[in-house]
Formats: sequence, structure tokens, C-alpha cells
Amino acid sequence: MNAAFLFVSTFVLVLALGLQSQFVNNGHPFMAFANSLVIGASNLVLFKLAPDASGLEIAAYLLGGPLGIVTSMFLFARFTGWLIKRKCTNGGAK
Repeated sequence: MNAAFLFVSTFVLVLALGLQSQFVNNGHPFMAFANSLVIGASNLVLFKLAPDASGLEIAAYLLGGPLGIVTSMFLFARFTGWLIKRKCTNGGAK
């Protein structure tokens, strides 16, 4: 069970870190603020579980990161597409 928690927390942490970079660089302060809470929560789980990790748990931890960053790239591209589409359909109004 800890392996699943380590995978999910690492996946979510790296996903959130990737999104955080995009939110900050693209001027989305509310999203960056909210996303920081996700980063903190994921870190708490890792700090609790990682120090005593077994081999399987370490493998789950290592697999979560690469999948998380690729997912963040995919999601941000969709988020950006949604924003552009929204601006076009609203006549450029925010």
C-alpha cells in the first residue's frame, strides 16, 4: 500500500511542480497559489513515507516523477488551448 501512496504522491508532486513553473512563467498567480497547496500536501506524504521505503516503494517513487512531468506538459498544453479558445469565443474579454 505504501508503494501506491509513494507513486501517487511523487506523481502529483512532480505534476504540480511542472504546472507551477508554467503558471508562474505565464502569469497565473491564482493558479500558482492554489497549486502550491498541492505541492505542500504531496511533500508531506513523501516526508512521511520515503525514509523507510523498500525496493518496491523506491521503484514506485522513481516511476511517479517521469509520468508526472509528462502529464503536466500535456495538461498545461490543454489548459493553454482552453484559454485561447475561451478568449476567442468571448471576443477577447477576460
